[in-house]
Amino acid sequence: MGKKDPRVDAYIAKAADFARPILTELREAVHANCPDVEETMKWTFPHFMYKGILCSMASFKQHAAFGFWKGSLILGDRSRNDEAMGQLGRLTKRSDLPSKRVLDGYIKKAVALNDAGVKVTRMPRRAAAAPVRVPADLVAALKKDMKARATFAALSPSHKREYIEWITGAKTAPTRARRLATALGWMASGKVRNWKYVKATAS
Repeated sequence: MGKKDPRVDAYIAKAADFARPILTELREAVHANCPDVEETMKWTFPHFMYKGILCSMASFKQHAAFGFWKGSLILGDRSRNDEAMGQLGRLTKRSDLPSKRVLDGYIKKAVALNDAGVKVTRMPRRAAAAPVRVPADLVAALKKDMKARATFAALSPSHKREYIEWITGAKTAPTRARRLATALGWMASGKVRNWKYVKATAS
């Protein structure tokens, strides 16, 4: 049998009015599709555990978010992680959630991956001294945006690589163009690639 954590109840209760029904529906969907799931709190927001981390959800001032630990293997290019933490984009109302059939399918796939012991393939670490190679489309875009260019120039090599690997990791041209535009907007605001995760852990 699964296990619910009263801290998750408290988290949902403290969430904004718009977020409570979204978080409740997500929670119910996870338990319905993974009866042995156990809840916990990690990095200040709810996580669902089943043979490792299965998925997580979070609530912010103006949106909620939901993500799978192995999201890249579940949603691929359907992921909307450029809009918000996780893969389902900015959730501001219940209708922003995928249909029940689609959401159930995602959760069941996540369960199957953990059952099979599948690991997420990580990008191999580059040597510390290796130069950061900036793709031509990013170079061209930075030349047109002074604020983004200044932020990128000030980033550490690892933070530059986070942006570059995210942009070049797109599997289609439209996805790459969308990520490039989003990255420029974030950099123009002085943000690192994973600024949303930093915000989530500090809240």
